[in-house]
Amino acid sequence: MDIARIRAETPGIPGRLHLNNAGAALMPACVIDAVIGYTELEGQIGGYEAAAQEAGRLDAVYDDVAKLIGAERAEIAIMENATVAWDHAFYALDLKPGDRILTAEVEYAANYVAFLQRVKRDGIEIDVVPSDAEGTLDVGALERMIDARTVLIAVTWIPTNGGLVNPAAEVGRVARKHGIPYLLDACQAVGQMPVDVDELGCDFLSATGRKFLRGPRGTGFLYARKTLMEKIEPAMIDHFAAEWTSRDKYALRADARRFESWENAYALRLGFSEAIRYALDIGLDAIQDRAWMLADRLRAQLAELPNVSITDTGAKHCAIVSFSIDGVEPAPIAQALRADGINVSVSQPSSTRIDAEKRNLPYVLRASPHYYNDEAEIDRFMAALAALIG
Repeated sequence: MDIARIRAETPGIPGRLHLNNAGAALMPACVIDAVIGYTELEGQIGGYEAAAQEAGRLDAVYDDVAKLIGAERAEIAIMENATVAWDHAFYALDLKPGDRILTAEVEYAANYVAFLQRVKRDGIEIDVVPSDAEGTLDVGALERMIDARTVLIAVTWIPTNGGLVNPAAEVGRVARKHGIPYLLDACQAVGQMPVDVDELGCDFLSATGRKFLRGPRGTGFLYARKTLMEKIEPAMIDHFAAEWTSRDKYALRADARRFESWENAYALRLGFSEAIRYALDIGLDAIQDRAWMLADRLRAQLAELPNVSITDTGAKHCAIVSFSIDGVEPAPIAQALRADGINVSVSQPSSTRIDAEKRNLPYVLRASPHYYNDEAEIDRFMAALAALIG
């Protein structure tokens, strides 16, 4: 990996130490250029005309996403974010009173409130799979909890509040063994590690472009395995998702684009394609190795500071590092760091309420390095943090 070249191709690096890649990463120049260039083209020749002129490049995003996750292009829908992608899959499922959903303790708030809405609306039940002693979803417990009423396994692969990596592929093996649909939230995973949907065994996978993929905000995708997708109907459709075949009939598209609608952000789509290709050119194995190495370096240095508690759980840790400081509120620390040109974020307990309440977690600081960061930036961050907390 040519770190010097990658850093030179990241315009934000000279003015900012960015350790908030779990929020939104710094885009490489090629992504920025694609978005700006297409927007300028729309301004010069018109929106419809630009789309017609660049139709081939715009269509290629389906091949790019499919290559990224080991899927077929017909199984990919482009969405404006990961939550919309997840919602399209979840609300397409025909759930009835008494149906059970199994989920994880670290499930993201956006997903869990959707569960709760269907509890209220459809009479389903939610059961939370316990974690093991290390904080990882207990796959054995998951399998023991399955019964005839279990209709969905929906888990978050990597939570928003720390470095835990749940055993997504092991969950997939259980789901396939029992013939239960499996919805995987991969929002924090895609872009920082290799993803193969066949290895994972998931039926649906949702992800965003803005985080570790380094794409523009307002981009994401849904993977829908064709064998299950063909059996369900989206909760809402338009004349792009379905053809109006006669006065009183319509026919759904055969591919995953049945979850899309007609209008979309074409400039962002081009930027999304560029971000995926950029990551693929570097290699996801290399990206994971470097990003996780930098996170391990950060954890090791944090462990040396007095009154600092690392709050990451799990047997292995990814490129998200969460920690608290005894007697110190995290928000003022994050604000002071930002004033010094260093970006981190704060994770609130309500984003992963079940896990936070179980562990009595406060608001925590979250630092998330990526492969374009370097060791000197980790050391600079640690020096700035140590100066702030004394």
